[in-house]
Amino acid sequence: MKQLPSLRFYLFFSLLIIAVPCLTVRCAAQTIFKPDPRIANALEQISSQRIQSNIEKLVQFHTRSTISAQDSASIASGKGIGAAREWIKSEFERYSRECGGCLEVKIDSFTLGPAARIPDPTVITNVYAVLKGTDSSNANRVVLVTGHYDSRDTDVLDTGGFAPGANDDGSGTAVSLECARVLSKIKFPATIIFLTVAGEEQGLDGSHHFAELAKSSGWQVEAVLNNDIVGGDRNPGQNPRVVRVFSEGVPLTINPTALRTMQDIGGESDSPSRELARYVSEAARTYSTQVKPMLVFRLDRYHRGGDHIPFLEQGFPAVRFTEFSENFDHQHQNVRTEHGVEYGDLPKFVNFDYVANVARVNAATLALLAAAPAPPQKVRLLVNSLENSSTLTWEPPADSEHPHYEVVWRLTTSPEWEHHKNVGNETRVTLPLSKDNVIFGVLASDEKGHRSLPVVPAPER
Repeated sequence: MKQLPSLRFYLFFSLLIIAVPCLTVRCAAQTIFKPDPRIANALEQISSQRIQSNIEKLVQFHTRSTISAQDSASIASGKGIGAAREWIKSEFERYSRECGGCLEVKIDSFTLGPAARIPDPTVITNVYAVLKGTDSSNANRVVLVTGHYDSRDTDVLDTGGFAPGANDDGSGTAVSLECARVLSKIKFPATIIFLTVAGEEQGLDGSHHFAELAKSSGWQVEAVLNNDIVGGDRNPGQNPRVVRVFSEGVPLTINPTALRTMQDIGGESDSPSRELARYVSEAARTYSTQVKPMLVFRLDRYHRGGDHIPFLEQGFPAVRFTEFSENFDHQHQNVRTEHGVEYGDLPKFVNFDYVANVARVNAATLALLAAAPAPPQKVRLLVNSLENSSTLTWEPPADSEHPHYEVVWRLTTSPEWEHHKNVGNETRVTLPLSKDNVIFGVLASDEKGHRSLPVVPAPER
């Protein structure tokens, strides 16, 4: 007589069906990107030696306080924020010459003050380089990496004291510079902006102005990667294999109606910035970067802020990269030694290999987004009937050429996308999954496997 399966087997199989909501759908888990050899080669070109040289050069300006000297004499002497500004501009220009003029190097200057941290009217200058997209229908799509090049010591109004700013934020500036150097050698359909801002320590002033410029200019900013304190400070609590990626949940700009819808569908963890954070994680996994993103689902650290926030206030998706464990003895401190403790933000505390690995995560994300088609439009989840299947519809991205699509999904309790299904060039699909149990997203892809940011569907009756 054939032995019947045990009760234990039935229990195990039942639990498996409950736990894995894709058994009836062809799907794959985790990494969904297909590595691009051009991008992989660019990541290999990122150099910790160049990053070290750039950070040490920034420290040599003695102070980069936003309110420090920027007259011609101080620039000639190589001291103050004016001299730092001119050096950054010259570096972008050098990268452009090396790629045959592929970068458009620009400055964004404005005068601010008197204000709380700016005693007198002061010129604040953002320096940036634009790698224009090669596809006329996608060139207005922008992905952006940024770091702030200003520094400070204990007294934010000190204009002459030594303020090396090696980690905060020479490291983030070095990431933006190095991404520009290696990615400028590749052509992308969409536009990449490599930005360095001033005025961060005075109140995120440079980023406020630049984000407003982007909004008023009608740029379609799909992603902002802000790198601030990514030096991997050499302290005992540091994890040199992890970088934190902060992302907002409920958008700062959300209106009450949209907020109610978000609450109804359980979408508090599916803002555009949260999707960007997940994309960063996928990009790092695809290229096996030595530093892994740790997704932190909050706007920023307690009592702190950064240059991603002004972009969020303008409605642009933005995230912040920061080292795993900050050493506050090496931030906003006069350089000194007291009771055997060294204070100050000096290069000797920076792990340059770590900064290079963070740059690789940034470069991979920028390149994948700039190579991908635009996301699908008007993504909807039909909810007009009670059923245990789910029907999604969407429209092609504007001016796209024969995009393909994928549906991704995860359990409502899962932090990252778990499964995906290719649906070809269809713009409607029905899946044997209950919409009550999972979160869906839809993304566009091209024939080379480049994928857009996922769009979470809005419910439609």
